[in-house]
Amino acid sequence: MGVLAGLPPQVRQYLIVTGNYWAFTLTDGALRMLVVLHFHQLGYNPLQIAFLFLFYEVFGVITNLVGGWLGARVGLTRTMNIGLAMQIIALSMLLVPASLLTVPWVMAAQALSGIAKDLNKMSAKSSIKLLVRKDDQSTLYKWVAILTGSKNTLKGVGFFLGGALLTFLGFQGALASMVVGLFIVWIFSLLMLKKDMGKAISKPKFSQIFSKSSAINRLSAARMFLFGARDVWFVVALPIYLANTFQWDHWMVGGFLAIWVIGYGIIQSIAPLLTGKKTGIPPDGKDAFIWAIALLFIPITIGILLQNNIYPSISLITGLLIFGAVFAINSSIHSYLIVSYAKEDGVSLDVGFYYMANAMGRLIGTVLSGYVFQVAGLTMCLLISAMFIAITSVISLKLPKHKDF
Repeated sequence: MGVLAGLPPQVRQYLIVTGNYWAFTLTDGALRMLVVLHFHQLGYNPLQIAFLFLFYEVFGVITNLVGGWLGARVGLTRTMNIGLAMQIIALSMLLVPASLLTVPWVMAAQALSGIAKDLNKMSAKSSIKLLVRKDDQSTLYKWVAILTGSKNTLKGVGFFLGGALLTFLGFQGALASMVVGLFIVWIFSLLMLKKDMGKAISKPKFSQIFSKSSAINRLSAARMFLFGARDVWFVVALPIYLANTFQWDHWMVGGFLAIWVIGYGIIQSIAPLLTGKKTGIPPDGKDAFIWAIALLFIPITIGILLQNNIYPSISLITGLLIFGAVFAINSSIHSYLIVSYAKEDGVSLDVGFYYMANAMGRLIGTVLSGYVFQVAGLTMCLLISAMFIAITSVISLKLPKHKDF
C-alpha cells in the first residue's frame, strides 16, 4: 500500500483495477480447466461438457447488456466488487460433496461465474476510459493493451494452475484454495478502489442499453464472430482432442493451453509496438480488416493439414501458436477501438453492449465446439472458425477510418 500511495492517482487506480482483474482472471482460467478435465475424467462426452458452460456464456450475454447500464448508474467500483463477491460464491457452490455435483448444479455455479466474470471485465475495461486524457489516444491504446494482454497471460497461468491444483489437491482442494485467495483480494479492493468511478452524471434509462452508434454496432458484430471463431475449436474440442488423440495427461493439456494463452496475452500487451510503433498513430477500421484477413487463412491451413494427416501434432501445435499470435493482435485492436468509440459519460453502456456481443460469440462458439467436435471432428470446427473470421473481415470493412473521425 505504501508503494501505491506514492503514485499519481490515475496510475494508482489503474494498477488497483488491473490487479483486481488479474486475481479474478486466475481463478476464472483455473476453474475452466478444472471443470473440463474433471468432468472429462468422470466420463462426460464433449457435448455434455460444453453444456456445463452454457449458462456461463448465456448469462455473460445478459450481464454485459444490463451490467453496462448498472455500472453507469451505481459506478464501476461497485460492479467490479460485486463481480468478485459473486465469483467467490460460485466457487464455493462447487465445494459440495461429489454426489451433489449434478449437471444442473454445476451449470448454476457456472452461470453465477459468468455473471461475475463479465461484471468484472466490463468494469475494468470501462474504467480505463476515465483514467486517460481524451486527447491521449496512444496512452489509451497502450493501457488497454496492457490490461487485456496481462489478463490473458494470467488466464493462461490459470489454465496451468487448474491442471496443477487438480493433480495435487483434487477438485475440492483446488476450489477451496481459490476461494481463500479471492476473498483476500475482494477485501483489498473494497478498501482501495475509488468510490463511484464511472457513475454517469445523468441516470441512464434502461432503454439506453442498446447502442445507437453505427460504429459500435459494427464493431460489436465483428467481435461476436471473431470470438466465435476462436471458441468453436478452442474451448471444448481442443483440450479433448489433445487428451484423446495425442494421449496427453492433465499436466500436458493444462500446461500447453496455459503456454498458448500466456503467449497470446504477451502479444496483446505489445500490440501497440506491432501495429503503431512507426507512426505513433493508433489503429482504425482499416487495421481491423487487414488483421482479420491475416487470421483467416490459418484455421483453413491447419484443417487441410489435419484432414490429410500431414504431421498432425506438428501442424496443430504450430498452427495454434500462429493463430494465437495473430488473433491476439485482432483482439487488442478491437479492445482499443471500443474504448475509443465509447462516450465518456456512461462509458460502461457502450462497453457493456460491445462485450455482450463478445459473450454471444463465446456462447455460440462453446456450444458449437462441443456439438461439431462430437459429430464431425476438429477439422470441421476449424472450417467453421474460418467462416466466422471471413464474416468478421467483411463487417470490418465498414468500421471508421482515421479520416472519418
